Amino acid sequence: MTIDTTATRDYVQRVWDGSIVPALTDYIRIPAKSPHFDADWATNGHIDRAIALLQEWSVKRAIEGLTLEVHRLPGRTPVLLIDVPGASDETVLLYGHCDKQPEMVGWAEGLGPWMPARKGDRLFGRGVGDDGYATFAALTAIEALQQARVPHARCVVLIEACEESGSYDLPAYMDALAPTIGTPSLVVCLDSGCGTYDALWTTTSLRGIVNGDLTVQVLDEGVHSGAASGIVPSSFRIVRQLLSRLEDEVTGEIRPRDFHVDIPTERVEQARAVATVLGREAIARYPFVPGMRPVSDDAVELILNNTWRPALGITGAAGLPLPADGGNVLRPLTTVKLSLRLPPTCDADRAAARLKTLLEEHPPYGAKVTYTVEGPGNGWAAPPSAPWLLDSADRASRAHFGKPAMYHGIGGSIPFMSMLGERFPQSQFMITGVMGPGSNAHGPNEFLDLPTGMKVTACVSQVLADHYRATTR
Repeated sequence: MTIDTTATRDYVQRVWDGSIVPALTDYIRIPAKSPHFDADWATNGHIDRAIALLQEWSVKRAIEGLTLEVHRLPGRTPVLLIDVPGASDETVLLYGHCDKQPEMVGWAEGLGPWMPARKGDRLFGRGVGDDGYATFAALTAIEALQQARVPHARCVVLIEACEESGSYDLPAYMDALAPTIGTPSLVVCLDSGCGTYDALWTTTSLRGIVNGDLTVQVLDEGVHSGAASGIVPSSFRIVRQLLSRLEDEVTGEIRPRDFHVDIPTERVEQARAVATVLGREAIARYPFVPGMRPVSDDAVELILNNTWRPALGITGAAGLPLPADGGNVLRPLTTVKLSLRLPPTCDADRAAARLKTLLEEHPPYGAKVTYTVEGPGNGWAAPPSAPWLLDSADRASRAHFGKPAMYHGIGGSIPFMSMLGERFPQSQFMITGVMGPGSNAHGPNEFLDLPTGMKVTACVSQVLADHYRATTR
């Protein structure tokens, strides 16, 4: 049977309105911070509460043959695995996560990370679109097909609780669950973003990442700045010197070529297409202060900077008192947290080793310089999409959004995708998501555009139906 797009959309809308939105509202209230941000996650129990909420909702779905199990390996965050038998031996793996980023400051009045608030079609709260909606969307897409008696392949829904920490628990589960999961011919990841809210956006690449702490120590204890300045080099100044080895502080360009790759021609052309669609929105979506401008006025260059070029961010610091507490003391040390985004095909382990050498060798003035690497994560570049998948995504986007599907790279990282790409090199991939302009994943005032969540769910139904037809011909 072919899928009735109107009936599918209506059914999905009813489930979102009557069941998903209330469940997501409860999910927002759970401070299920990823283990990197909550070392006592096991004792605090918030991740377990989030898993329990998803488990309770899932088992009530009208899905034939659904089985669900929470897997727990010693010392690791849990994984929720849902198995839905299908009308063929093919397997579709649908992925999401339920752990969250920390609170972050700057939430608007009446909003907060653990305080759900709905304003029109937008539901505000931490983790609502990154990636709390994924379990609900995946199962509703399957349920809509079964309600319409449209066949689909076996579907395995995998929800982890460590993604925001780099998915370091997931490889162990993938090894342990490999016989259960099997080899999917299609992977649907619901943890990406969208360039606009009026089309289905699928992701063609993700950047890798190297996080780490750079510490410069010059003294064993602080000394009166009047007595030491001009004699003892400031640890902050040495940090500035070391960062200049990596980044041009005027242009933001990463200086060593080791961290760059050749950008594929087709990705450059994709960037041009996205720039044409987004126009000034490629810049306007960011909350610049008055008078502030981006690093370039060329939208294509901005998109390539964000998707295929390395870039440095300073995401934390230590050893610096608050301004009100800062006395006339030359501080003994400064620590800054570096977040180096890497091109999709740049090897993260090699980049991490190169970065450590770059920062630690030949320290200025003989200062004690230490760079401590957190687990590096590789990026991901999508394999060529099969004609049936390109056609399916485009028809789904036109049917439910009214516009053709769009393809773009993402500046962020989903470590799981690199892992899957290596494990399942013959699989097709559909990477999509709901975090669009202004949704501010990881930041204050994070929200989910509810119509987009509903439409993405309906599009996944279409793709699952088309996958069955394409693999059973």
